[in-house]
Amino acid sequence: MATSSPNGPAPPRADSSIRVFWRVLRANPLSFFGFLLCAFIGLTALVVVVAPGLLVPYGPLQQNSLARNLGPSAHHLFGTDNLGRDIYSNVMLALPLDLGIGFAIAGSALFIGGALGLVAGFYDTPGTLGGWLSIAIMRVTDIFLSFPSLILALAMTRVLGLGVGPTVIAITLTWWPFYVRLVRGEVLAVKHRPYVSAARAAGVTENRILLRHVLRNVLEPVIVYFTLDIGTVLVTYSTIGFVGVASKFPSAQPEWGAMLAFYQGSGAATSEPWLVLAPGAAIFVTVLAFSLLGDGLRDILDPRTRRAFVRSTTTHDPPPETTTALSSSSDEPDSDSSSAPAVGAVDARSAS
Repeated sequence: MATSSPNGPAPPRADSSIRVFWRVLRANPLSFFGFLLCAFIGLTALVVVVAPGLLVPYGPLQQNSLARNLGPSAHHLFGTDNLGRDIYSNVMLALPLDLGIGFAIAGSALFIGGALGLVAGFYDTPGTLGGWLSIAIMRVTDIFLSFPSLILALAMTRVLGLGVGPTVIAITLTWWPFYVRLVRGEVLAVKHRPYVSAARAAGVTENRILLRHVLRNVLEPVIVYFTLDIGTVLVTYSTIGFVGVASKFPSAQPEWGAMLAFYQGSGAATSEPWLVLAPGAAIFVTVLAFSLLGDGLRDILDPRTRRAFVRSTTTHDPPPETTTALSSSSDEPDSDSSSAPAVGAVDARSAS
């Protein structure tokens, strides 16, 4: 309820960023579900790293001859394979690796491509050193973008060697051009805005304008793209792992794509479908969670969409003028005379 003061009604108090974030998420059930799912996945991965015994009952290579080819049950949630290895334990142990790889590759590509995109977009002045540098960056970017990223990553993996580290480097080397193109386009749209021109007219240096005015206004679409990109990176790495050039299974460190490849190649997927459904479902749920979270962040970070969501979930109090008019009219002695001040009050508000 709005409170009044001797000088008039007090202005409404602005909501905090956390409350606005909560309202927008609550107004979009799918985004709210994606946020909760991402939080659950991240917390689970942290627990697996810090205290694996709380969630992982068996070791990755632990075999049990008495529990071979068992279906899902209370003791083995995702079943076992032909050597008695617990599928649930391997899926859970692979979660930190796959999730960390997604963040590492997307984060490295964002850092490299974002820096190059800022330079290529902000210093894109023909006839200057910055202009020539921008042209060189974009031509190299076009060369990388002319190849399918998965095929180029596979070729680089063959050159760099097999294993998790070379595969991460190979995917990162093919992933940064997407961020160059995204950031450069956003910078070109922002750097000619009036507030940038005003800062330049006030004598602010170009580097300060880039960091304080341009960079801060291109972060929103980049953050949304980065969140969505984590799932894409995870699918790409799992595909390379399925081919067999990234990770091996069985091993002390399981990986979802390698698990799919191993059980698919063994021919047991038909008789024991849980062997491939478990790692496949883990990939699907993780990618879905970050996709829904990215859609939610797009609504939260976009000012127009955020205002629309907040207005749709906020209840407005009646204007204090109406309350004043009604209270003044109730003090009149009779109904005939009480109607005149109310009409006058409405006419006065309309005229003002």
